[in-house]
Amino acid sequence: MLLALDTSTSQLGLALYDGERLLAERLWVSKVRHTVELAPAVEQILQQSGLALSALTALGVALGPGSFTSLRVGLAFAKGLAFSLTLPLIGISTLAILAAPLTPTKDSALACLLSAGRGRLAVGWYEASAGGWQASAANPLVTTAEALAAEITSPTFLTGELTGAERQILTKNEKISLASPAAAARRPGMLAELAWRRWQAGESDPLAALAPIYLHVGPAIPG
Repeated sequence: MLLALDTSTSQLGLALYDGERLLAERLWVSKVRHTVELAPAVEQILQQSGLALSALTALGVALGPGSFTSLRVGLAFAKGLAFSLTLPLIGISTLAILAAPLTPTKDSALACLLSAGRGRLAVGWYEASAGGWQASAANPLVTTAEALAAEITSPTFLTGELTGAERQILTKNEKISLASPAAAARRPGMLAELAWRRWQAGESDPLAALAPIYLHVGPAIPG
């Protein structure tokens, strides 16, 4: 049984996955209370599924990009659990979680978006390939909705975290197609599935070396 944890942004997510079924999945928006909410939520999802901590055989964790504090909370919790229970830990890019459920198409590029704070967006660019969406080597980039809308000149599908105002700005560009808010939600179940595949392939990450993917941003963009 694999437990997946995603604390990359204000959205928190948990999932339980056994390779055949997604037994439980929960996602919610926290008001900067990740430290307080995470452990009780893990206990609750296990109890509701009739499982004890001893039933876990692997852990998956979202590595970011995302909020500095949020990522530290999630990764520290996952590492502590992995160490205490002697479990393999598999880290997955948060942008990859957004890209994974989408079917690649050569007629359109893909951009996965996360909030970077202060009106900024973290953007991960993806290209279609035979094996699925492949990330650009330049990922992630930091921009604004206005700059992104001005930059895109060919058909592009956008998914991920956006405010209502950002959606309005982006939809003014006819080359942009937006996933609906529900379809764009970051699924902890998808994180669990990606981590499970890596684990079944014999892969896991050393606890000491596993680190979050932080966004390196410059000065705040004037409002």
